[in-house]
Amino acid sequence: MATIAAVIASTHHPFYYKASTSTGADRPPFADEWVRKVEAFRDTLTRANPDVLVLVGSDHFHQLWLDNMPQFLVGNAPHYDANWYNEEREFGLPRFFMNGQQELSWHILRGGIDRGFDLAFSNELRLDHSVTCPIITLRPQNDLPVVPIYTNIFAPPLPQPKRFVELGRMIRELVESWPSDLRVAIIGTGHLSLELGGPRQFGPHGPDPEFDAKAVEWIATSDIERAIAEVSLDSLWMPGNATHGFMDFMLMMGVAGEGVKADYVDTYDLFHTMEAYFTWYLEATA
Repeated sequence: MATIAAVIASTHHPFYYKASTSTGADRPPFADEWVRKVEAFRDTLTRANPDVLVLVGSDHFHQLWLDNMPQFLVGNAPHYDANWYNEEREFGLPRFFMNGQQELSWHILRGGIDRGFDLAFSNELRLDHSVTCPIITLRPQNDLPVVPIYTNIFAPPLPQPKRFVELGRMIRELVESWPSDLRVAIIGTGHLSLELGGPRQFGPHGPDPEFDAKAVEWIATSDIERAIAEVSLDSLWMPGNATHGFMDFMLMMGVAGEGVKADYVDTYDLFHTMEAYFTWYLEATA
């Protein structure tokens, strides 16, 4: 059976690539420390030596729109084009070509449906920065096949937070039951408090530092019970109008397992948002 080499959760700031590659007067003052933190985080995936990446993210209304919004979608393609024109224009992101791992995609689809998750699929999915940013930060050589999984954190009616946790638990079960000798890293990206287009968008720190501190503690300790008790679809509007992306972090807590402490935790306060990075090595706790 397949081995889960690492479980990784992080933010997916689209300006990292531009900040990290800029030079001279164009290089922001926070770039060097940001690069240092990301490279230390990258080492946690390198150490895991994965063969395949399962990438959990959320389409930012690029391919999925209000006329057709699945709650949970699994990419089932032999390869994927990635990043969109507006991401190139606004964030300076490069175009990507990523190879798929269709055997694992199909295993997750078939197994998920049989376990009561009516998963959608796409055989021609194009990916955006929620999936490519962790490639840029964690595996810039882009040399591993991927299985992308998209969640709906944008278009009501949204799934309840506990459903994200349940999906995370199921993804772990399915990866572990995949009849393969390959090593799989499961990587998911989400948000802490975040404001997009609102009055708190570009403040001196994330819009709700108190929520961020609690959220980092929940994730670092995989305190699923407390997170579910305090987080609801209604309450997530309060820390910032885009904070529903925290449910993707809850999904990753479901993958890690209740009460399993992260082996690596780091954060970086980037004036308008808190960046956060977590890694679990489940082999050590098996």
